[in-house]
Amino acid sequence: MNTSTSSPPTRVRRRRRVVVTLIALAAAVILAFAVQQSLSAAFADTAHTDPSPEPASAPTETTQGSGSTPTEADGVIRDGDKPTVFEVDRVAVGNLDPALLAALQRAASDAEGEGVTIRVNSGWRSPALQEWMLQDAISQYGSEEEARRWVATPETSEHVTGDAVDLGPWSALDWLAQRGSDYGLCQIYANESWHYELRPGAVDEGCPEMLADPTEDPRTKR
Repeated sequence: MNTSTSSPPTRVRRRRRVVVTLIALAAAVILAFAVQQSLSAAFADTAHTDPSPEPASAPTETTQGSGSTPTEADGVIRDGDKPTVFEVDRVAVGNLDPALLAALQRAASDAEGEGVTIRVNSGWRSPALQEWMLQDAISQYGSEEEARRWVATPETSEHVTGDAVDLGPWSALDWLAQRGSDYGLCQIYANESWHYELRPGAVDEGCPEMLADPTEDPRTKR
């Protein structure tokens, strides 16, 4: 009787081919996952770079073309010297509206308990500093219309009245985005994730819908 059967060596070779194929597939899946994780990490590092607090940098002693250079007495905060909201001896912090400052300090105390430090990138500003920043933004963006999307005039700026503060770093902004309304602290403009103002009603009702940028704010037109 003739029967068609595979010899033991043939079956072994087939099993080996199956095993090799499965190993190759597993390796491909692992490699694809590793590449995806690497790309995700790279994107996260880019996305979580601390945003610049304003299109204009802090004035320096070598600044040219803007008249007298504003100083710390005008609310200037230098890079690498960002105060916390408790450093009220710095006029940029101490001259903030008392209710806003109290809310910031309550939030900062709770954030510290979670390992997050809230720092002030820009707080109260003198009219001279606000004008300097506006002119610098005009120079950078090429027109006052575009500059006003980022920097208000001294007459309309909430920084000049002490009712606005620019915060950082990124970890603090992430924390505030999730919990800021619990303290009445709200992001006002969609294009400025660092700009916060006090909205007491947000504690119960949540923060109001954000405006696209300062040019949509009726206060900048007064």
